[in-house]
Amino acid sequence: MTVVKEMIKERVRRAQVHDYVQKKTTRAGFGGLSIQRTPLGTHVRIAAERPGLVIGRKGSDIQKLTEELERKFGYENLQVEAGEVNNFALNPLIMAAKVANALERGWNYRRAGNSMLQRIMDSGARGCQITIAGKLTGLRHRTEKFLSGHIKFCGETALELMDVGIAQAKLKPGTIGVKVAIMHPDAKLPDEIEVTPIPEPVAEVKDEESTDETEEETTKEETAEEVKEEKTEDTKVEKKAKADKKEKKSEKKGDDK
Repeated sequence: MTVVKEMIKERVRRAQVHDYVQKKTTRAGFGGLSIQRTPLGTHVRIAAERPGLVIGRKGSDIQKLTEELERKFGYENLQVEAGEVNNFALNPLIMAAKVANALERGWNYRRAGNSMLQRIMDSGARGCQITIAGKLTGLRHRTEKFLSGHIKFCGETALELMDVGIAQAKLKPGTIGVKVAIMHPDAKLPDEIEVTPIPEPVAEVKDEESTDETEEETTKEETAEEVKEEKTEDTKVEKKAKADKKEKKSEKKGDDK
C-alpha cells in the first residue's frame, strides 16, 4: 500500500502544481504543463502563448516561480522552462481562457461561442465543442453548447482523441463555466480504414512462366520420345511381318517342288 499511497500523493502534488502555475501565468496564455523526473532533479516545462511574460526581464519571473514551487511543493533541484505553443487555436486551455475573457469584457455568450468555434475550425481542427454554463441571460442556470465537426462524448476514443480545457468567467450574476473540447487534425477515428493495393508479384509471375515453359518442354520431350518409341515398334512389327511372309513363300515353293 505504501507504493500506491506514494503514487496518489505524487499525482495530487502534480495537480496542485498545475493549478498554481495556471493561476500565475494567466496573462501569458497558459497552454499546458509537463513534469518529468530526471536523475539530476525535476524538469518542468510550461507551454504558453506568450512565453516572454513567463520568463520576465532577464529571467527574473521564471526564477521567482521556480523558488516558489520549490518552497511550496517540496521539489529539489527544480528546473523550469517556458516554451511557445505551436498553434494556440488548437489548445483547449488557451481557447477556454479566451472565451472566459470575452464574457468578462461583456460579449454575448452566443457571439463568444460562435466566434471561437469558427476560429478553432478554421485552424484545422476535426471537431470542436464549446460548453458555456451559468446565469447567461437571467436568474436561472442555463447550459449552451456550440458544436462543429466530429465530436466524441465518451469511451476510450474520447479520452484519446479529445483535448479538454476548462476556464471560469466571474461576472456580476455569478460564475460562468467554460469548457472547450477539441479533436486535433491528425486524429484517426477507429472506423477509418485505409485500403492499400496489393503489389503485383512480378517475380513470381516470371517464375511461374519459367516453370510453365519447363513443363511444356518436358512434355514435348516426352511426347517426342513416345513417338520415337512408337515408330521403332512399328518398324520392328513391319520387319517381322516381312520376314514371316518370306518364310511362308519359301515354304510354299518347297511344297510345290
